[in-house]
Parts: sequence; structure tokens; C-alpha cells
Amino acid sequence: MSAALRSREALLVAVIALLLAVIASRFPGFVAPSNLSAVLYDTAPLILLALGQTAVILTRCIDLSVAANLALTGMLCAMLNAAAPGVPVVAILVLAAGMGAVLGAINGILVWKLTIPPIVVTLGTMTVYRGLIFVVSDGAWVNAHEMSAAFTGFPRQAVLGLPVLSWIALAAAALALVAIVRTPLGRALYAVGGNPSAAVYAGIDVGRTQFLAFVLSGTLAGLTGYLWVARYAVAYVDIAAGFELEVVAACVIGGISIAGGAGTVVGTLLGALFLGIVKNALPVVGVSPFWQLAISGAAIVVAVAFNARAQRRRGRIILRRAEAGS
Repeated sequence: MSAALRSREALLVAVIALLLAVIASRFPGFVAPSNLSAVLYDTAPLILLALGQTAVILTRCIDLSVAANLALTGMLCAMLNAAAPGVPVVAILVLAAGMGAVLGAINGILVWKLTIPPIVVTLGTMTVYRGLIFVVSDGAWVNAHEMSAAFTGFPRQAVLGLPVLSWIALAAAALALVAIVRTPLGRALYAVGGNPSAAVYAGIDVGRTQFLAFVLSGTLAGLTGYLWVARYAVAYVDIAAGFELEVVAACVIGGISIAGGAGTVVGTLLGALFLGIVKNALPVVGVSPFWQLAISGAAIVVAVAFNARAQRRRGRIILRRAEAGS
């Protein structure tokens, strides 16, 4: 891990601590353990999607269809529960993750086999998936009274003081950290994003690695789809509309380079927590939550500029070292 990335994570920790201190100075209840637990609960879907997006961006790709994937799988899970309330929650979890993986695989196949730019592929599938929600639901909502108690209660059930949804997000972050740092796939993600040509010479299949990254992103999006509709107890056509912007923002703020090959899971987690704290703090300080999108967009611009400047600085250091050695 480079010093630049370590400083980014340290900076995020300091910014989050400062933000909490400022808010607590006026509203002490915000930093109460129960409220911080609620903030984590509220941020858990963002953490799950950002972890999948991290894998994709590391390979020099981007997945703009994650929110549409979430919405489609969530609607299908809600409709299934309304039609067959006796289906176990475990089966719905597996089904949601599987449907999400298929939708992610579609993105991966188009990028891998047809070599279509990822941003074009995922913009297209984002629209298709959103359209399919209307087709399968005929524009109708699935409301709380149509869902079973087991279906809506699972993500809210408290275990050791935290809801299951929060534990799932934390477990996914821990697994992603181990997978990206310790497994061949994780090393391949960095290699493909850092230098695709060198990765090929090292025996890494670039297209296959990108495909697997999209499948991982889709799987987490599908799983989050069920958790989202169960938590809010409603499913409709525009579920999580625009949420893909927050997902990308969490990754970029956390230090994941849009150019690929750089960043950490810890950084992504901190980026998501930063946005979650900001989102929950806005109503407390009397600012409309609709400013969240503007803040996310501005944060992306600032973070990308910060990343670009850091990369140029590293490039100059490498050149100076090369000149000194010649």
C-alpha cells in the first residue's frame, strides 16, 4: 500500500472525526451510540454497492447499472413474497444474489466478448433494467401490507445491538478486504487496472477478470435489492433512482482511482461512511436532504482532482529518481 493511499485513509478518518465533533458541538445526541448505529444501518446499502463497484473500478471499468440492478431484483423479490409469502427468507436471499449475478454477468459479457466500453454498456443496461421493472410490475407498487413479517423483519432484526443489515455490510467489507488483498483474483484486479498489457504477459486474462468484477458487483447489488425493499417495506419503479452516483462517489472519495489499479477496501468503507454521516447530518443542521446529490457530485470532482494531482506527483518523483540514476 502506497504512502499516498495511507494518507488518504488517514485524512478521511480525520475528516470524519472532525465532522462528528462539529455536529456534536451543537447536537450531542448525534454521536450517541444508538444514533451512530442508525447511521451505519442507513449507510449499509451504500457500503454493499460500493464494495462491488470497487472491484469494477479497479479494473478500469465502471458499473452505472448497480442501482437499476438493485431495483429490479428488489421488485422481483417483493412480488415473489407477495405471491408466495411462505418462501423462506434464505431462499429469497440466494435468489436475489443469483439474479443480481446474472444481471452483472450480462454487463461483463458485453464488455469482455464484444469489447464495448463499460460506461456505454452499463448506461444501456441501466435503462433496460429500469424498463423491465415497469414491464414485470405494470407500474404497480408492492406495499408493506402485501409483504410477510419474516420478509420485512429480517434486515431489521437486532443481533448484538446491530441490525442484521449492518452486520451483512460489515461482513461483506471484511470478506472483500481478505479477497482483494489475499486472493489471486484480488491481485488480478489491481494488475488489470494498473497495466493491462503487463497483466497479459503475466498470464492474466484481462477480459475474464473484468467479467468476474461485474459479476461480483451484480451479486452484491442483487442482495442489496432484497435488503432495500425489505427494510423500507415498499417496492416501486423508481427504487434507488440516482443512487449509482452516491456509489461512485463513495469509491472515489475513498481513494479508488477512476484510472484503475489503485485504492483499498478500507478507503471505500470510509468514503461510504463519510457520505452516510453527511446525509444523516443534513436534516439535523437544517439543510434539505436533496442537497445530498449536489454534495456527492462535488465530492467526486474534488476527489478525482486530488487523485490526479497525487498521481502526477508520484510520476514526477519517479522521473526524478530515473534522472538521478542515469
